[in-house]
Amino acid sequence: MAMRSGAALLAFACAAEAFAPGAMLPASKSVRSAVSKGPSMQLLPLYRDGELQGGSVSYRPGAERPINLDGTYVGDIGFDPLGFSNVIDLRWLREAEIKHGRVCMLAATGMIVQDIATFPGVGKTFGAAKMTELHDVAVKQGAMQQLLVWLGFLEIFGFVAIVQMLQGGERQPGDFGFDPLNCGANPDSLARRQLVELKNGRLAMIATGGMLHVYFFTGKGPIEFLGL
Repeated sequence: MAMRSGAALLAFACAAEAFAPGAMLPASKSVRSAVSKGPSMQLLPLYRDGELQGGSVSYRPGAERPINLDGTYVGDIGFDPLGFSNVIDLRWLREAEIKHGRVCMLAATGMIVQDIATFPGVGKTFGAAKMTELHDVAVKQGAMQQLLVWLGFLEIFGFVAIVQMLQGGERQPGDFGFDPLNCGANPDSLARRQLVELKNGRLAMIATGGMLHVYFFTGKGPIEFLGL
C-alpha cells in the first residue's frame, strides 16, 4: 500500500512539474523571431496562408494584431483579446493548446461512445456509470490511480521535450515525432492536417465542456440528452 501511494505521489509530482510556472517564460522578440524562422518552420508553409490563417488574416477586420502573433503558427488569426501572448512564451501557449485539444478530442469521443456502446467487461466492472460518475467509480476501485501513475510517467518525456524547445531547440510545439501512418511524408498534406487538428481540438475543448455541463444539470450523456 505504501509503495502504491509513493508511486502515485511521484507520478503526480512529475505531471505537475510539466506545468510549473518556471517554464512559462515571458515571450521576447528575439526568441520569437528565432523560432518563427527556424528550419522546420520554413519547410512547412501554412495551409491557405492569407486566406484562413497567417499574418494578413485577422479575426476582426481592421484590428491591430498583437505583436507576438506574427502569423507564423498554424491557426493564427491574431485572436488574443486578453493579451496572453505578451506575458507568456507563445511556444508554451501553443504547446498547451495542442495538448488540451488532443485530450479533449479523445474525451469527446469517449463521452459519445458511452451512450452508443458498451465494451466487453466494462459493465461488469463499472456498472452503468458514465461521464463523471464513471470517474468516481474508477477512483474507488483504484483504476484512476493506475492512470495517474502511467500518465505521470509519460509526462516526464513531455516535460523534457518542452524544456528543450524553450531553451532554443528546433522542436515545434506539439511535435513528438509520432507519425506511425507517415502522414507527414507530404509537406502540403501535413500543413493542412496541422490546421485540421488545431481546429478540431479547439472545437473539442468547447464540446467537452458543453457535454460535461449537460451531464451536471441533467444526468444524461450527449446522445441520451438529444434523444437519439
